[in-house]
Order: sequence, then C-alpha cells, then structure tokens
Amino acid sequence: MACAAVMIPGLLRSSVGTICTPATSLRLTSSTLRHLTLTSIMKSKRKTDHLERTASVIRREVVSAAKVCGAADESPSVKRLHLLIADKDFSFKAGQWIDFFIPGVSVVGGFSICSSPRLLEQERMIELAVKYTNHPPALWIHNQCTLDSEVAVRVGGEFFFDPQPADASRNLVLIAGGVGINPLLSILRHAADLHRERANKGKGYEVGTIKLFYSAKNTSELLFKKNILDLVNEFPEKIACSLHVTKQTTQISAELKPYITEGRITEKEIRDHISEETLFYICGPPPMTDFFSKQLENSHVPKEHICFEKWW
Repeated sequence: MACAAVMIPGLLRSSVGTICTPATSLRLTSSTLRHLTLTSIMKSKRKTDHLERTASVIRREVVSAAKVCGAADESPSVKRLHLLIADKDFSFKAGQWIDFFIPGVSVVGGFSICSSPRLLEQERMIELAVKYTNHPPALWIHNQCTLDSEVAVRVGGEFFFDPQPADASRNLVLIAGGVGINPLLSILRHAADLHRERANKGKGYEVGTIKLFYSAKNTSELLFKKNILDLVNEFPEKIACSLHVTKQTTQISAELKPYITEGRITEKEIRDHISEETLFYICGPPPMTDFFSKQLENSHVPKEHICFEKWW
C-alpha cells in the first residue's frame, strides 16, 4: 500500500492476538536506535513513491524506533500489525499516517494508523493493516516481518480528526473503500473514546452522530468487521454503519446480514446525511474519492467540510 497526497485538511482498539510487552520493557540499544534513525533520515531523502506523493505534506520531525509486537491476518490479503513505540515524543492525530522505514529496504513505506491515539497513550502501541502488494515495504511486512523486528516511524498527514473540548459538536460521515478504512477506523475509534470520556467525566468534546459507509469486494475483505460492529452495538444512538459488497459470491452470515448492502455506495445514501453540522471524511481508491468529493461539492457542501485522502 502506498500513500497518496492529502488533498484537503480536516479537523476530527481491539486485540488481534498480539504478544506485546509493556512499553517500559522495550529496550532498544542506543546503537540500534542511532542506526534506525540515521538510515531513516537518509532514506527519507530518496524520492520514492510514498515520499514523492507526500513531499508537500506536513510531517513531524521526530523519527522513532518501533518494535513489532504482534501480527495477524485480518483478511486473505491484509496483515494486521502492532508496533510498540517507547519514545514519549511520538504522537499522532486520528487519521494520520506514518513513514515506515525498514533497515535493509531502500523504499520507504506509507501506512495509515488504524488505532486510536488513546491506545498509544495507554499502552505505547499503534496498529496498522497492510494489504499485500509488490511494493517492497508491504512485501517485507507480509513475508519477512517477525515479532521483535525493529523499524522506525515518523508521523505525517493533514487528514485527521482532532477536535478540542470547546469546539462545536459535529456529525461525521466516514466513507471508506477497501484498505481506505484504516484512517477512518482510527477516527471512529477516537470518536468513541471521546464519547466515553464525556460520558464518564461529564466534560470534553461532545461527539455528534457518526455514520460509516464502507465498501469492499466481499465480506472477507471487509476489514475490522467485529471492531466496527462492537462500536455500533456499544453506542447505538451515536454510531451506525452500512457495509457494502460489490462482488459477493458466498452466503452472508446472519450476524453481518442486517448491515450488508450488495452493490456500491450510492450518491443518494451520502446526500441524505448532508447538514450544516456534518463533516465528511473519504478515503479509498482515487476514482471513489474523486466521485464523492465532487458530488458533495455539487450538493453545496462547503469545501472545508470535505476531507479526503487517496490511496494507490
């Protein structure tokens, strides 16, 4: 998976059978950290796919060492990865991606974080979901990556949801295609964390309603199904989802059936959610993001309320 350019900036956890140690027990030697950092900086100057496409996008300066502490197959073509990052200077906003530096691999990867910032705060972990492709970083993750593999990461991206406590409440419509679910799941999880915080403490940002539209080829390629439905069931008044499949050939399970629509996400479905209080986040293949962003503009949604990111 290679990251594409972010077009319009925006505002706005689950276990996978990981074997993770507490962040305090992560002890990378100074020489290892120096090696990762120096090679990362050298590689970041190379004009490779991800770096070229995001050359003008804001990045944080810090490059942090990370250790693989869990991996699992999320679908037949997608591997889920947990990274332990002890560096307290490392942080991100829901929806952002990382530059992914692998020792011995000259190409720099670009992968959206799919976990909530809260998981990093509490456990010093982030989660990725990487689709199998011939791109060298994706090949390494699928074929060579093992527990305790060491990499380096750097946060970037202008596609995020990071409301402050005093900000006006907004509804969210999240539109995902394929692995474009990754940054939107991070946003969904973050919104759920904000809602829990307000419910428990009586203060903090007030989240509006959230509707997720998510399309994939078939149900086996709908990533994070259980995580998404768990949030829908936890917050039935706040979170809803519509899962679309375009080439389903097998029977759909009884658990999924109430949420599944066969066929693509339609313009009417999205148009029905337009309001002055609603922000739209779109991530998926370029034709999909182009189509929905244009349709929203044609429906007089302000450009600052349409945030999208393309993935190739």
